Amino acid sequence: MSGKSKNTIQPDWISKTLAGVLLGFALCIAISGLFAWLTPGGPAAPQKSQATMWITMPVWGAVLSFVYLFRSGAQAWRWLGGATVLAYALLAACRHFLQ
Repeated sequence: MSGKSKNTIQPDWISKTLAGVLLGFALCIAISGLFAWLTPGGPAAPQKSQATMWITMPVWGAVLSFVYLFRSGAQAWRWLGGATVLAYALLAACRHFLQ
């Protein structure tokens, strides 16, 4: 084994963690909103309120788990930022067209 091995995953732990915490939370809130709008009954269905609330933690946990697979912290911010913007755009479209 050589003395220098090239890591493909950079150790930007602070930047990756902040991206996962901040953008991951915003993303999971948007995904729970999409869940509420796109499942039968719409967001006003009383039986979906608990499921909509509880879906946030597994999604946020998944984002926090996988954020360390990005090559750099900047890449994590870009991808999660793009996914968050896309999720909120879809949520706005659902609110506009599905009323």
